[in-house]
Amino acid sequence: MAIRFSNEEFERLKALLPVYDWGLRTLMTKLGIIHEDLSNFQKKGAIDFIHSRIKAPESIAQKLHEMGLDITAENAKKHLKDIAGARIICPFATDIYFLAGIIRSMPGVNILKEKDYISSPKRSGYRSYHLVVQIPVFFSGKTEDVTVEIQIRTEAMNFWATLEHKARYKYRGDIPQNLSDELATIADKIAELDHRMFTIHEIISMINEGNGHD
Repeated sequence: MAIRFSNEEFERLKALLPVYDWGLRTLMTKLGIIHEDLSNFQKKGAIDFIHSRIKAPESIAQKLHEMGLDITAENAKKHLKDIAGARIICPFATDIYFLAGIIRSMPGVNILKEKDYISSPKRSGYRSYHLVVQIPVFFSGKTEDVTVEIQIRTEAMNFWATLEHKARYKYRGDIPQNLSDELATIADKIAELDHRMFTIHEIISMINEGNGHD
């Protein structure tokens, strides 16, 4: 049986979600400016693309249930930090730390929490850099801080995370050990591939500089 909000709580949630959307759009505007600046003026392609999403009510309800909390809009606002989310995909792992530094210095963005799953991957093999930030949003004559989770990862890390998510969904979170071991092995190989690709990129850049190319 699907876990859902009651009708009353669902109405409260519907009034809450637009505020998260406004906060996410505010952040996406800031990130979009950074993307254009890096690409067009600083000639540094540190961002491939940026995704954003607001978590669906069903997913919010399920997460509250898994946390052992009553399924209410108030608990969603108080306990969930990823109702609004942005994901930045980078060409190379080194770009991840570069971008995290830029986000830390952005005016109007308050960093609540950071978690480096690249230098310290999860046991599953998951790698990504997470920041939980607050964005001030002005509406109805008041300013409210909206929480948004930012994930920064390479395309290879993102592909692995998508595959692992499908496996967890398929097996309802209880992935068979042999499949879990295989995913962990693949995650290590992806990390090695990211490193080798960056090494090749650096060699090509050095050759271009030596030839007088941009």
